[in-house]
Amino acid sequence: MKRILAAIALTLAGTAATGAGELPVAPNGIAYLTGYRSWEAVAPSYRDDKGQIRLILGNPTTMKALREGTRPFPDGTTFAKLAWNAEKLSKFPVATVPGAFAQVEFMVKDATKFKATGGWGFARFVGQELRPYGKDPSFVQECFGCHTPVKDNDFVFTHLAPVP
Repeated sequence: MKRILAAIALTLAGTAATGAGELPVAPNGIAYLTGYRSWEAVAPSYRDDKGQIRLILGNPTTMKALREGTRPFPDGTTFAKLAWNAEKLSKFPVATVPGAFAQVEFMVKDATKFKATGGWGFARFVGQELRPYGKDPSFVQECFGCHTPVKDNDFVFTHLAPVP
């Protein structure tokens, strides 16, 4: 009976947290990470080719490594990158602001599990529905290919945004 009650409690907690039941999972097995919303901001970015405003967040392991300049990043480092379609603010058109949500991406460091991609696992969830990106696990080659120019920074583009 205790096991049944525990299973029900976990199911209800998961449903309440996501509003839809089970969390989506990328084709390579990385599940949508719900806790990223409490992480610290690393830096914003803008993609001209996509017309997207992005915000990169880091978990506590990430933030410690960034502040200390630790490379390679330790296992457990996780980045979340949120992207919105950029739009002009109607009341102040010289301002560009986040519009429709486009996607969230995760980079998860596990040097053993993700050895073939520099120690990093990649996942992308698209749109409000958080549809997993990619038809099969090979989609990560697309992600990893983009990150190879920054191999000397452990395949990470983002640096802490400078502030006084």
